[in-house]
Amino acid sequence: MSQTAKMDTHHISSSIPESQVLIIMTGGTICMQRSPSGFIPARDFQQTCLAKMPIFNDGSRPSVSMDVVVNAAGEKRKYASLRTPPSLYDRQVRYTVFEFEELLDSSSIDSKGWAEIAQTIYNNYTLFDAFVVLHGTDSLAYTCSALSFMLQNLGKPVILTGSQAPMLELQNDASDNLLGSLVVAGHFMIPEVCLYFNYKLFRGNRTTKVAASDFAAFDSPNAPPLAVTTSMRTQVNWDLVHRPTSIENFSIRTNLDTTNVACLRIFPGIKPEMVDAVLQLKGLRGLILETFGAGNAPGGRDNAMTNVLASAIQRGIVIINITQCLTGHVSPVYAPGMTLFRAGVVAGQDMTTEAALTKLAYLLALPDSTPESIARDMAIPLRGELTSHSQTVFRHPEGGLSERTTTLTALGYAIAKGDLEKVKDLLRGANNWVVNDSDYSGNTPVHIAAQSPSLEILRYFLLQGASVHLRNSAGRTPLFLAASASLTDHVVLLRKSGAHLHADERAVAEMQARRRPGIWALAGVGARTMKERDELDSRESLEDNEHSSSNAGWNRNVQAMAGSAPA
Repeated sequence: MSQTAKMDTHHISSSIPESQVLIIMTGGTICMQRSPSGFIPARDFQQTCLAKMPIFNDGSRPSVSMDVVVNAAGEKRKYASLRTPPSLYDRQVRYTVFEFEELLDSSSIDSKGWAEIAQTIYNNYTLFDAFVVLHGTDSLAYTCSALSFMLQNLGKPVILTGSQAPMLELQNDASDNLLGSLVVAGHFMIPEVCLYFNYKLFRGNRTTKVAASDFAAFDSPNAPPLAVTTSMRTQVNWDLVHRPTSIENFSIRTNLDTTNVACLRIFPGIKPEMVDAVLQLKGLRGLILETFGAGNAPGGRDNAMTNVLASAIQRGIVIINITQCLTGHVSPVYAPGMTLFRAGVVAGQDMTTEAALTKLAYLLALPDSTPESIARDMAIPLRGELTSHSQTVFRHPEGGLSERTTTLTALGYAIAKGDLEKVKDLLRGANNWVVNDSDYSGNTPVHIAAQSPSLEILRYFLLQGASVHLRNSAGRTPLFLAASASLTDHVVLLRKSGAHLHADERAVAEMQARRRPGIWALAGVGARTMKERDELDSRESLEDNEHSSSNAGWNRNVQAMAGSAPA
């Protein structure tokens, strides 16, 4: 078994509570049904398509409902839910489907539709563990790329998928694509905007549609898949996963400037006047230029083409050079490419057209952006959308199980002693993956650090991309454990990093807040009504049990990380 395959089993514990996933239905082929006028969207997708299929509905607890925020005002409505049967990892995923009022064909989606998706995720971010977005395939790669920039400091999986054939058709790819998306979303902490299609999970802003009718409709030419589903397991390439490394809350930016950007494909014989006509469009602020090979374009007689581009750049228009080829990157190794570079055209390296266009629209809309700042940021990776060729790529060491055990044990000692330098030493290079690994009880290093005295160790883990949203076998987040341990600074730091209490934790947290309202208010437990407070009185004893269990749990967890706890 490969090191990566071994690692995947360690990121999952069957005793951790079922995951809660929100499926956002925007439209597309996946929900289509036949009609006299052709395929049209089918409403009530959950009941029409999913409830009747055993792979999407285990038939248990059908009355369980889930709260969904349905508008920007924060209005919540209860939605019926379904649950998948146990996966290969003996885990189940509970989910519900939220349908947009207007179901769109993906060829009609624009920045307004992207903003609606982003806003829905933002409104429900604290209520669900992950999100699956159902979308038409025509513009799916554009939406993936746009959302990757719009969702800032994302700490949870957002997986987009669709299908080439409707789920209600006899032969379709919809069932496998949606089920695979649900399993990945509900089992693996991959805090990126991803695209799942034909058993592969891609980074969303690296994808492009490569086939109009084949089931293998998408590819990621310049980046390997983040995960691949096989008959035995989902193999995640953890060393490729992009994680937030700043201590900030999740937020969204929805005002992409898509109306003032354009895309132009260079072809043999293109006239400088044609390019100039595009660059003279009123209001144009940015252009994606698709060039030959490694970034070459005809200079024209007397360098007329180059002069047209240089003149536009002097007027403040940002021009990004990307290759027409599926693989490879723009590099000024030939004279034509070097000429463009010297004229001020920005090398887009190995970005797809979809990523380059949406990234440019995102940067143009940032406050205080300038042509110079946009040109600079277009050339550096913001969400893993391009390859930094000078960056060293670390891979997991061979002989994974013993290395994992050794590293986790050493981390347990280092955290307990407050030895930050030892922690840094253990996480250098190939061992960085361990920040989201877990012990027998589902505790990650962040769970342990959240209850330990050293605030700087906790801060270091967060800056290395450790997730604040993972739950241990008892269903507890690091934030809950920090508040239970009355570590005020830890709670504040976790909250700044986007942490929030899981819905399943709130009832116990509200009971604990009866005695220690200050620390739990920092953790996000609001004031209760008098009636609700009275109802909590009869459950006071539960709080005492929970508090004592939490304190005892800290000792057991450190012992377990150090390898001294009983099995």
